Amino acid sequence: MGDRELGRYLSDTSVPHKTQHALAQLSTRMARGDGTTQRWYPEIIALAQNKEPQLRSMAAWVMGQDNHSEEFHQTLRGLIEDPAPLVRWNAALALVRFGDAVGEPELQAMLQPFTLTAPRAGTLKFRLQEQDAVQSGGIVARITEGNNASTVDVLSPVAGKIDRLAAKDGVQIRAGDAIAVVAPGEAQVFEALRALVLIGRSDALPEVERFAAGVPGMPARVRQQALLTAQAIRQRAVQSERAK
Repeated sequence: MGDRELGRYLSDTSVPHKTQHALAQLSTRMARGDGTTQRWYPEIIALAQNKEPQLRSMAAWVMGQDNHSEEFHQTLRGLIEDPAPLVRWNAALALVRFGDAVGEPELQAMLQPFTLTAPRAGTLKFRLQEQDAVQSGGIVARITEGNNASTVDVLSPVAGKIDRLAAKDGVQIRAGDAIAVVAPGEAQVFEALRALVLIGRSDALPEVERFAAGVPGMPARVRQQALLTAQAIRQRAVQSERAK
């Protein structure tokens, strides 16, 4: 993608996958230290306010590639309050590169199961079952409302696997009722553990140690990272006590 096309899709989000491709290319160039990318920083900041959470999430990830930009820093701090969990989590990961620990609670949340709730009332019909894998944006269930058979899909905002169904198939549910619990996926856990090595607090230890003990389905690299993270958190706690 040339510069002209890149600039076009950063500004025109009518084809979201093109905008995502432009952001990915821009991120690669920024990681290489390409200073010419600064001309598109206003577009990245604008995308961080886009109505589509996928674009806000990716903008947060891209902003982490330049931890010298104070505009990026402040924008990421705002995204910690975003309603979409993936946006908050990408912002928290990016903020670690700025040496900013404000997103540490979100990094802890990345290690914990995520509860899906019903966006509206109606009859629940599951598309996935317990232990099934789910991708971010994947359909977990469908809710049908009223005699006109109006339906809405229940999408998982996070990737992982269905740890537990919190409702029975075919029941009537209310808006806000718990539907399913999603256990976090490998990539999500690993990135959170890597970030917590640098800024994790002592209250993160219970979740970190759970992965250090070994979680079924998680590969050895997650357990190894959890061991390193737990060690780093304990050392920081000791140093903090000594400094008092």
